[in-house]
Amino acid sequence: MSEGPDSAGARLSGLLVDAGQPLLSGFEVGRFEAYLSLLLRWNARVNLTAIRDEDGILSRHFVESIACARSLPVGISTLLDFGSGAGFPGIPIALCRPEIAVTLAESQGKKAAFLSEGIRLLGLTAKVHAGRAEALAGPFDCVTLRAVDRMGLAVEAAARLVRPGGWLAPMTTGGELDGLKAVAGPGFSWSDPVRLPGGEDRILALGRRAVSSPA
Repeated sequence: MSEGPDSAGARLSGLLVDAGQPLLSGFEVGRFEAYLSLLLRWNARVNLTAIRDEDGILSRHFVESIACARSLPVGISTLLDFGSGAGFPGIPIALCRPEIAVTLAESQGKKAAFLSEGIRLLGLTAKVHAGRAEALAGPFDCVTLRAVDRMGLAVEAAARLVRPGGWLAPMTTGGELDGLKAVAGPGFSWSDPVRLPGGEDRILALGRRAVSSPA
């Protein structure tokens, strides 16, 4: 990646400022630039994301995922990114929250191969589960979902992988939230949603699973 005011890193920093987000360190910026470069190369031959231009990926994928990573509660040790796709938000979480052991679950082989290459290139300790997330035993301290097919069914399955006292964290819209709360079931108590940058009523919902079920 080229350096200077027009570099991807500089543009990412500007987008974070515009979103009211703290800046990344220089080291973190470099890793996000490497992630972007890899994503663009793979996306030319594998359909990882419909957003194919640098600025769109930076503004729609990176900034939103960074904001998600920073908004997750403290004390999370294990996290599952359910249906990780091109790695959002799982890889940014692994980059911004290195104390969290991240598992990226992706059933499509080519996307899973991209995720494996990404964590190798970036030197992450994250793991890739190349299969359906529902097959994992769990439980996890937190399960994230973003832009997953059949989101309602995915949230229902993801809820079962959250440990007691853990968090279900779908990235969604305000209009979809009530429906997702319903399919997650009554065992979750929900905090006020976190507004995500980028408009379109994008939010991070945070539901905490009860430590014990009522008798």
